[in-house]
Amino acid sequence: MATALDPQTKQFLELANAAGPMFLRAETPEQARAKMQALLAASPLPPATIYRVEDRHIPGPAGQLPVRVYTPEAQPPMGVLVYYHGGGWVLGDLESHDNVCRALANGAGCVVVSVDYRLAPEHKFPAAPEDCYAATKWVAENAQSLGGDPSRIAVGGDSAGGNLAAAVAMMARDRSGPAIRFQLLFYPVTDCALDTPSQKEFAADGYVLSRGDMEWFWNHYLEAGADRQNPYACPLRGKNLANLPPALILTASHDPLRDEGERFAERLMTSGTKVSCTRYDGVVHGFISFADALDQGKKGLEQAAEALRKAFAG
Repeated sequence: MATALDPQTKQFLELANAAGPMFLRAETPEQARAKMQALLAASPLPPATIYRVEDRHIPGPAGQLPVRVYTPEAQPPMGVLVYYHGGGWVLGDLESHDNVCRALANGAGCVVVSVDYRLAPEHKFPAAPEDCYAATKWVAENAQSLGGDPSRIAVGGDSAGGNLAAAVAMMARDRSGPAIRFQLLFYPVTDCALDTPSQKEFAADGYVLSRGDMEWFWNHYLEAGADRQNPYACPLRGKNLANLPPALILTASHDPLRDEGERFAERLMTSGTKVSCTRYDGVVHGFISFADALDQGKKGLEQAAEALRKAFAG
């Protein structure tokens, strides 16, 4: 059983659920996207100052792929983090995770390239991981022009973005590059079975993400009858998790994804990958995105930035 909610999280949830339980699924993806935008607009804090932010378009598998490049005040060449936003592969964009990318760039002193990959259900699996892999290859090939070091590239993401980061690390291994130095996974989605104790414990609405939300996301992401054993969709089902980059995995106690994130950490460790896994107690899914309101979110970002600094220095 999870520990009690921390007071800041309790207060945050009371506000978020004031008009009835907040949940991410809706009748249609468009309605869910509008709901997410309304949530973002409800906390219009000014973005953290950073040396430079630039929106660009790069070649992707299906045409131009939008990315946003965050450059902190640091001496080039810097390490580069390629970041994939969360949102169940259906929601989210460059704006939704702008605060997280700024915090990581400033905190780690690295360039961050945020990828606006194609969303489901308009573009089902494997569109998203293929976009993310293409963007990562492009970053490796063009790192110097971004003030980055092509030999120091990390991948990262939250929730569905954590799933994509794990998939890209495997794709890079399976396709002979680019070399990935580190993977940063915030409460990643790793399996579609939805049968862990935490999926059962947090099946109900009211904790930001529910089991019902995850069912809705998976149904939009995978084709009917899709190969659910494919490790690029369900990293936990990968038969071979050896020879992958070191990882930091953060999980949240009150999150249906908690156990699958921790199980993935265990699987990576038994495959010989160096992994640090930290469970943040008393918080819910998405706590990193709510760092403005939650001290635990700030702590998680600090831990992530320190891990990136060490990985890039090592």
